[in-house]
Amino acid sequence: MPKPLTADDILPLVSCLTPQERMRLLRLITRPAGGDDAAAYEVVPSAPDEFSSDTDPLSWDADGWESFG
Repeated sequence: MPKPLTADDILPLVSCLTPQERMRLLRLITRPAGGDDAAAYEVVPSAPDEFSSDTDPLSWDADGWESFG
């Protein structure tokens, strides 16, 4: 089992974050369980490559339907 991280382990990582990344981390930590992600994306919009994929997103849907046609 891996050793649990302590605050002393995490603090150097947090200190390297940009101000925008720190705000995002703070919002993620303080967000109520089951909260809405829309507010977070208003503050820090998604990056162009955050949801991108090299494959066609609908290609999986076409596989296996030949027998039903």
